[in-house]
Amino acid sequence: MAERQDHNEAAARVERLSDGQLDCLRLVANHMSSKEIAAELDISPHTVDQRIRIALQTLGVSRRTEAARMVEAVEGPYQRLIHQSSYISETADPAHLEAVAGKQIRHAGHAGSSGFGASQTEQDVTASRFSLPLPFATGSRPRNEMSVATRLLWIVLIAIGAAFSAGMYLAGLESLARLLGS
Repeated sequence: MAERQDHNEAAARVERLSDGQLDCLRLVANHMSSKEIAAELDISPHTVDQRIRIALQTLGVSRRTEAARMVEAVEGPYQRLIHQSSYISETADPAHLEAVAGKQIRHAGHAGSSGFGASQTEQDVTASRFSLPLPFATGSRPRNEMSVATRLLWIVLIAIGAAFSAGMYLAGLESLARLLGS
């Protein structure tokens, strides 16, 4: 009985939150930082922190993870939407549409994942070539979702590049010293 009353009280507090505060807390539940949330919602990190701070006061909790858990307990877990093209041809074959939808649904669990090789949806045209995700945030990929193997590969590639650059710099200095010495 007390548990149900606590749930009702939490639901009443969550209902007082604004849509912006709820959006921020849903993304906190996905372990996103303020900068990542800001990039996702196209707002400043300061605005994210302000929304979360006010939400903490409204919910009566001290930590953002507690607030996110409270929202998740009332609303259920938050699931990010995957991008689907808005273009649908006028003469679509129903059998083809069912096959495409089935493939998209099967691969929806992999949306947003990164790594080597082909992409998981039909919308991505880079499926035929090898691609290595960049080791820093970009507009299309604001979060670092690389696997451990990809991160290690980048570390090795950067170390090789640094060693090569240092060798070229020393070779240049040696050439300059020979030129000046003769």
